[in-house]
Amino acid sequence: MHFGLRSWFRAIVATVPLALAASGKPAAGQEAPKAERGEQIQNASCTTCHDRRPIDRQALDEAGWMKVMASEIEKGAKVEKDDVPVLVAYLVKNHGPLPDGPGKEIVLNICTQCHDLQRVRRQRSSADGWAEILDTMLNEGAPLSAEDFPVVLRYLARNFRP
Repeated sequence: MHFGLRSWFRAIVATVPLALAASGKPAAGQEAPKAERGEQIQNASCTTCHDRRPIDRQALDEAGWMKVMASEIEKGAKVEKDDVPVLVAYLVKNHGPLPDGPGKEIVLNICTQCHDLQRVRRQRSSADGWAEILDTMLNEGAPLSAEDFPVVLRYLARNFRP
């Protein structure tokens, strides 16, 4: 098969958008991905009044984040109307609800006393690994009862495994 210079050039030009898409970087003239834009809005609007902790410790769905946004805007948060859906989509993706099941409320109420939920979401471990982590947290003073320990362990091992 013979490719001339023109065919070669067309092939290169045709693959550039694919390469950029694979790299996660927008091509010239394209918007940044919504998640990236959402983080920019969060950094520009939310963290001018408070740090990330109130955000990082919540696990809300779209309706919950919309309520938070309405409340914050009412209090004076500077968020453009067109930016609200982008920010809410970012918050749901990165700070959305935890999986349902026994142990969820315990994780929300106990673990977030010291940790943001991103730490819980990022941690991937086996049941034995989670047991070791929970033992460490108990030794550091986590208020997890003996009754709640196996419930949380099963929840974490089921939902946050490798």
